[in-house]
Amino acid sequence: MRIIIVDDEMLARSVVREYLEPHPDVEVVAECANGFEAVKAITELGPDLAILDIQMPKLDGFEVAELVAGKCRIMFATAFDQYAIKAFEYRALDYLLKPFSQERFDQAISHVRATLGQGDAAKAQQEATQDVVREAARDAAARGKPLGRVVIRDGAKVHVIASEKIDYIEAQDDYVQIHTEGKSYLKNQRLSDLEGQLDADKFLRIHRSYLLNLECLARIEQAGKDSHVAVLKDGGKLPISRSGYQKVRSVIQ
Repeated sequence: MRIIIVDDEMLARSVVREYLEPHPDVEVVAECANGFEAVKAITELGPDLAILDIQMPKLDGFEVAELVAGKCRIMFATAFDQYAIKAFEYRALDYLLKPFSQERFDQAISHVRATLGQGDAAKAQQEATQDVVREAARDAAARGKPLGRVVIRDGAKVHVIASEKIDYIEAQDDYVQIHTEGKSYLKNQRLSDLEGQLDADKFLRIHRSYLLNLECLARIEQAGKDSHVAVLKDGGKLPISRSGYQKVRSVIQ
């Protein structure tokens, strides 16, 4: 089992490496001190497991997990217990609360080892269980703070965009096109999911395919007998649906 250790504290990385010593079937292929290093290492080395801290500089553990989804399995190791439900939204195999013992760590590694070797039926059962957990995580996220930034993977690059810098977001099937400061980025996420994560007081669904940052709205113009468009401060125009028009009017009045 090939493992990458990701933590901004050297002591924490040393503890994990020490706890891995009794496991002869494990190889530590990299240690990373921040999220950017982790994304690069996971992409290039393709480990079986990444042991991730959550609160780190540059990119946090959840942003790393999102950017490397499908490339390796994830185990979180953190000093904060409030992220436990959210951790399983990212299909985390375990959630280690610091300081953890050798015995607790061994249990987690045994779980990972069993999961990596399980058959199709067991995988299907795990997926069904995690669907329920993810739904609970979404409900918890809805009660939490709005998303302050969006991370986007673009080949070998990672873009971190502050939410307030986003002009509007356009649906592209299972993707979204995020428009910001004259540029656009494609992200593998549904518009409805991203809408639920952003600040509802600042971002408004004006059309089934468009989510608008109200700070970028200059005015509304009539485009036809029963149709309207949103004119942005940069001169761009976006279609507004009938329901979207009513929502915009209620906000700007």
